[in-house]
This record gives sequence, C-alpha cells and structure tokens, in this order.
Amino acid sequence: MPPLFVAVSAILGLLVGSFLNVVIHRLPRMMENDWRAQCAELAIVVDQDAPTQAAERPAYNLVVPRSACPGCGHQITAIENIPIVSYLALGGKCRGCKRKISPRYPLVEGITAVLSGLIAWHFGFGVAGVSALILLWGLIALTFIDADTQLLPDSITLPLLWLGLIVNINGAFTDLRSAVLGAVFGYLALWSVYWVFKLVTKKEGMGYGDFKLLAAIGAWLGWQVLPLVILLSSVVGAVVGIILIVLARLGRNIPLPFGPYLAMAGFIALIWGQPIMDSYLQGLL
Repeated sequence: MPPLFVAVSAILGLLVGSFLNVVIHRLPRMMENDWRAQCAELAIVVDQDAPTQAAERPAYNLVVPRSACPGCGHQITAIENIPIVSYLALGGKCRGCKRKISPRYPLVEGITAVLSGLIAWHFGFGVAGVSALILLWGLIALTFIDADTQLLPDSITLPLLWLGLIVNINGAFTDLRSAVLGAVFGYLALWSVYWVFKLVTKKEGMGYGDFKLLAAIGAWLGWQVLPLVILLSSVVGAVVGIILIVLARLGRNIPLPFGPYLAMAGFIALIWGQPIMDSYLQGLL
C-alpha cells in the first residue's frame, strides 16, 4: 500500500498542480473584481447621482472562462493541458501564435507532484497523510500568490486554519489543546511584531495575511513548532532579501512577501520539525 499510495499521490499532485496554476493566476483577479464591485456599490450609496446599476462583467472564476493564450486568445484544449507532458510536447509555446509559455506552469506541477509523493512516503495512507496533502497544496498556492501579488487570500488561509483544528481533534499531528494554542500564539506572535515595528518606524512591516498563515500552521502542528517556523522563515527571508538587494539592486524600502518563507518553513516543520527540535534539545543537554 505505501508504494502505491506514493505513486497515486504523485500523479494526483500533477493534476492538482495544474489546478493550482489556475488558482494562483485567477484568485487574485477574482478578489480584485470583488473589490471593484464593492467600491461601485459604495459609490452608489455615497453619490446619489452615480449609476444605480454597475455594468455587468462577464463571469470570471476558477471554472469560467476557459483557459486561453493571453496573446492570441487560443483556447487551451484538454490534450494541451496534460501536466508537464503538454508543455514539453508543445516546446513551451502556444499552439496558435507560438508565444512562449511561462516555465512556471510545469514547475508548479512538478513541485506539487514531488512534494505530494514525499508527503505520502513520510506519513503513509491515513488521516495524517491525506490531510497533509491538503495542507501542502494550500501552502503551494499561497506561496506563489503571495510572491506575485503580496496577497494571502482569506479564502485559503482561514479554511486551512479551521481544517488544522478539525484534523487534530483526534490528534493527527498534535493534541487539540496544542493546536488551539498554536493558532492563537501564531497569530499573536506576528501581530505583536507588526505593531511594535509600526509604532517604532511608522511603517507596516507585514500584512494580516501573514498572521493568519502562521496561525494556520500553528493549528496544524501545535504551538511547539512556532519558534522553529519563525526562525526558519526569518533566516531564509533575510538571506533572500540580502541577495536581492546586492545582486538585483532591489531598494531596501521595496516590500518583499513573507508568506512564501512562512509556507516553506511550515512544510519543513511538517516533515522534519520534530527531529530538528529533538536534535536541538539534545545539543543543549
């Protein structure tokens, strides 16, 4: 069963990775459309002379419209949408206009497949294994959305938080008390840093989505892993930031997304968190 579960999870990861590409691309635009609609409604309330009806927009969600080339509008067929295989068969170009397709699409699919197989191998078939796959897919989506837009959608972070508490009712990853405290302390930890930084510098150092993401990780893995997650994400974030400043000549005042580093640290804690903490504690004794 374990080898079969690993293989099935990897193949499923390929398919889910293809869907995650849609989520990563469309969800921020769906949020923007919602904000525009809310602003239009507010304008009607504030300004009585404003049009009473906003212009209807064509449906745009995770299902419609069909995926198409942004260059020529060629609609992607099922045969052109096979994860990784279609990209290689097409030579990384649109069949219609030969416009180059971003290599990030097969990259997301490949990462999702490999890490899904790793999750299945590590946890095996069961509640923990299946639940960890869901957590992984959510973290991958959040990583790329935040990298692109510096947004961490509530429609992903909040369900992940509640699901973490639910799966730990029977102690899938930690006991329920540790999960609840992990959610609380995870949120408060970055919330406190946010306000201290803002009071000192008069600037906002991070967004509320980061608080919710760390709270979700705490709900899944317990409060005990929070110091490890914060340390790992801070170190990786600092190293990447320095590299971007030195090599890419990125200005120091340009904000960088913190969500990807939290997500990566959360995944590391999910797989190797306990051995890392055990090794650290043994080193202190």
